[in-house]
Amino acid sequence: MMKCSLGLFLLVCCLPLSLGSSLRCYKCEDYTGGHCTVQQVCSYEDACLYLHEKGGKTIRRCIRYTDCDNSRLSQKFPSISEYTYRCCNTDLCNSGPVTAASTPFLYLLAVLSGLWSCSITA
Repeated sequence: MMKCSLGLFLLVCCLPLSLGSSLRCYKCEDYTGGHCTVQQVCSYEDACLYLHEKGGKTIRRCIRYTDCDNSRLSQKFPSISEYTYRCCNTDLCNSGPVTAASTPFLYLLAVLSGLWSCSITA
């Protein structure tokens, strides 16, 4: 039980360390989907957005993490009807459409596996 408590304590203590620094995202809109070089610093509530309109432009920028779903993006970009998007929260992660697990998902997975291992050892 002590081993389980120590593992959860370390996980909870390390979580704020990774969330404390400012997130940097690429910021550009283009029709080529090419490499973007302009960067912006986001707020602590933001994620990086990569949004690609079907047959159209690609948008990269900071966006509130809570706005990273289809219904909110449709409201923010009403002129874009068909698109694919990805939100992520590591520095400059919106360079392209490559899908990668986001940090919150990895933390959730770590917490759930920690809790699962605690329930097995209890």
